[in-house]
Amino acid sequence: MPALKLVLFRDDDGSVPVLDFLEAQQTKVRLKTIARFELLEKMGSKLRRPHADYLDKGIYELRYRVNTVQYRFLYFFSGKDLVVVSHGFTKLDKVPKRDIELAKSRKKRFDTNPYRYSS
Repeated sequence: MPALKLVLFRDDDGSVPVLDFLEAQQTKVRLKTIARFELLEKMGSKLRRPHADYLDKGIYELRYRVNTVQYRFLYFFSGKDLVVVSHGFTKLDKVPKRDIELAKSRKKRFDTNPYRYSS
């Protein structure tokens, strides 16, 4: 299976939620995120727990921990060769429903105009 291209979702105002989230994180978290993004590009939909999990209606989570903090990045696939990362957050328990709904909304917008919503 050829590697996918990973893109970050760009919002209507031009901001990139993943980058905004990562700017507030320590270097260790940023480096681990890059490593997980590379793994996601390489493995695509074959990536499973503990690294990734399916959530709902085409939305997946990329999962990892740094010390005691659990990091999550929600993503979706577009066509056969793109994986789009919606946003990142830390979590304590279940993935909040609002984050899943946000990713679904971004997926819908991305599907209508991939070029506008790609970084």
